Amino acid sequence: MNVFEAIEQQRDWNNEEQMILDTVQHLCDEVIAPRAADLDRTDQFPWDNIKAINDLGLNGLFIPEAYGGTPQSYKLYLHVVMRLAEACAATSIAYATNFHAMKPFIEFGNAEQKDRLLPVLARGGLGALALTEETGGSDATAMRTRFRPDGDDIIIDGSKLFITQGDVADLTLLFGKWSDIEDGAAGDGRAAVSALIMEKGVPGFSVTRLERKMGLRGSSTAALSFDGCRVPRQNLLGEPGDGMTILFGFLNRSRPSIAAHALGIAKAAFNDMTAYMNGRTAAGGRRIIDFQGNQFSLADMATDLAMCETWIDHVADLIDGGSSDFGIEASMAKMRASDLAMRISTEAVQMHGGYGYMCDLRVERLMRDAKITQIWEGTNQLHRQLIGRSFAKR
Repeated sequence: MNVFEAIEQQRDWNNEEQMILDTVQHLCDEVIAPRAADLDRTDQFPWDNIKAINDLGLNGLFIPEAYGGTPQSYKLYLHVVMRLAEACAATSIAYATNFHAMKPFIEFGNAEQKDRLLPVLARGGLGALALTEETGGSDATAMRTRFRPDGDDIIIDGSKLFITQGDVADLTLLFGKWSDIEDGAAGDGRAAVSALIMEKGVPGFSVTRLERKMGLRGSSTAALSFDGCRVPRQNLLGEPGDGMTILFGFLNRSRPSIAAHALGIAKAAFNDMTAYMNGRTAAGGRRIIDFQGNQFSLADMATDLAMCETWIDHVADLIDGGSSDFGIEASMAKMRASDLAMRISTEAVQMHGGYGYMCDLRVERLMRDAKITQIWEGTNQLHRQLIGRSFAKR
């Protein structure tokens, strides 16, 4: 038994959780992983994989039972994301984006909103989170999208950039600034930031561009435009100006999800690399895994992988235990897992030599897929700032 098998055994999943994970693993092995290379090559959204995921009811893992879900622990959700990412990073992020977009709605939506809209997701609908704009990435206060009240409606004008599955989403969690609220004493625009749910098919909404990307090519990334879009006032989350509270309320839950996604990529790269090292011989007939320098590299990567996996479990336990103060731990998980995914996937390409640079092998795709995990949900520079600043005495 290797160290990773021992860690898995110590998790002590209950019978239902283990059954879900076994079913997901079978889906990954038999359906999702075999399609991953073709999705990357053709830039096609993984509709067949999404259908297979929906047939298992995996959206229901984070939706309350009253709205058609079969809720499970946050830790279990993270391990589903991790296993999906190991098989196909694009499919995994399509699934995880549903959580990122709709968990805030579950937390902050009212009973009428949940009754009306959550069953859409429970039945397999797709969610999107629309926050980023050209004028601001990590700085949400720089957004220019405007929400203008008009009787029982809200009129939306503006644009969004780099929105994962924004072109295919059934429900979009959209952030903008409320037109009737001033910037406030700080003048930074925080007071006006608001959030609403936009349903599919609203007149005035358009997809202005689908991005061509380095990696995650099976996951669509869209630029969106809102030209006088009219949505019911009842789709507003909370009150006008509650946007920053909603934003900070869910970022710390979505960041460990990105960490799990990155760790799945890292594990796939590590497994491909060790399999190659065990089978490839060098001059003199020695396997390349038998060289001490290579063993030292493996030791460092395996240790970091094991520690990162254990830390993600720790963060999940905090959340499942009801903690409300885990922002730094979430930043640490996201930062370290994404850095590790990039490092291990790069080492995997290097270890394969010239073969690793060719598109025929998975490690080439894993290296491209890994890079975005260091950028989205807050760049790793931002997370280092958050972590370092937490030690500054006030």
